[in-house]
Amino acid sequence: MHKTLLSILTAAVAAVTLFAAPAAAQSPFSFIKWRSIGPVNTSGRIDDIAVARVSGEPDAVYVATASGGLFRSANNGVSWSPVFDGVDAMMSIGAVAVAPSSPLTVWVGTGEANTRQSSSWGDGVYKSTDGGKTWANMGLEDTRSIARIVIDPTDANVVYVAAQGHLWGPNAERGVFRTADGGRTWTKVLFVDENTGCSDLAMDPSNPRVLFAGMWTLEIHTWGRTSGGPGGGGYVARDGGATWTRVVGHGLPTKHVGK
Repeated sequence: MHKTLLSILTAAVAAVTLFAAPAAAQSPFSFIKWRSIGPVNTSGRIDDIAVARVSGEPDAVYVATASGGLFRSANNGVSWSPVFDGVDAMMSIGAVAVAPSSPLTVWVGTGEANTRQSSSWGDGVYKSTDGGKTWANMGLEDTRSIARIVIDPTDANVVYVAAQGHLWGPNAERGVFRTADGGRTWTKVLFVDENTGCSDLAMDPSNPRVLFAGMWTLEIHTWGRTSGGPGGGGYVARDGGATWTRVVGHGLPTKHVGK
């Protein structure tokens, strides 16, 4: 009797072992530990990060902050230097981007788009052609809040700017702007309405003519904010931003969406 019961238990254990889910493989990155590398005393949130890969030199890392300006590191974060302090006390940075084909060409969009009652606004986009040593304002002053900048990987003169616009009221200078001459002139290629700005922008890495934009209807009040509206949602362009189509259906929300 005992031998029979033992045989049954042994067989049951063997069956459970046979059909048990295999143990999860350990991630090859499990040994990596996060640590803070700065920059310190940035007076607020980190809005964006960009990396310039310069041949024969250490990568330059740029960190954009909500109200502390722009910082640069050339030694993988061991030390940082402020590189935007001399620009008319404009310390709110919403976006930073480096031209892939010209690593010394850096673009900055002022005014953060991570919106809240304490958000500061900016005065347009700035461009540096010497790795952040000197800057020039390239326009779009009334956008106030810039969420993203994307640059054509093969042509540093083709730049797209995602402008959220005024946070506390309507304005027309919002949406997606495009320049094909390095910022001398701009074309507003996507505009929904005066209450809806662009909260994010992405470029297909295999085809720079394909762009995706997230549009967000927003207005902040002292007592709260109005978020979402009929103009919000995702838009796609397949011709370098000349024409845009709203992406609908296929599982996307049918009601008003926020950011």
